[in-house]
Amino acid sequence: MLTNAILTAASAAAGRLRERGETVAVAESSTGGLISAALIAQDGASTYYRGGFVFYTLESMTVSLQDVSELDRGKRSATEQRVRWVADSARIRLEADWGVGETGASGPKPNPYGDPAGHSWVAAAGPGGIATAHLLTGDDDRTANMEVFAVRALELIAQG
Repeated sequence: MLTNAILTAASAAAGRLRERGETVAVAESSTGGLISAALIAQDGASTYYRGGFVFYTLESMTVSLQDVSELDRGKRSATEQRVRWVADSARIRLEADWGVGETGASGPKPNPYGDPAGHSWVAAAGPGGIATAHLLTGDDDRTANMEVFAVRALELIAQG
């Protein structure tokens, strides 16, 4: 499912990472590994890609990333606060220059936390701070939403 749009965004992100001599770690949820797959599909991935996590539940996030005790377990998973934490945790955990985080609801139904299909937050935590983007596609097409979310996360790396 690596579409031209995802591969184009990944090529730009990988180019910027190689150009700056920086590394990246990824923690993603509703994109199901697309962000990592797109970065690994680029030439020279071993020079910048440190690793990644695909988590789909709070429990798997707890195992993969830092201590989640600071997060309110009762709140929605796809929030700006949560995705900032996810991106920064991936960066710290894998000792990378950049951490990319994504959490949302790809569809076709809302997630168990009440987020509608097509809702996501993405973040890139890097040397200059953390950039975030909120996405609300209004679409219940799971794969289309996964693509939109992955592309936007990759764009944040390229812009950083």
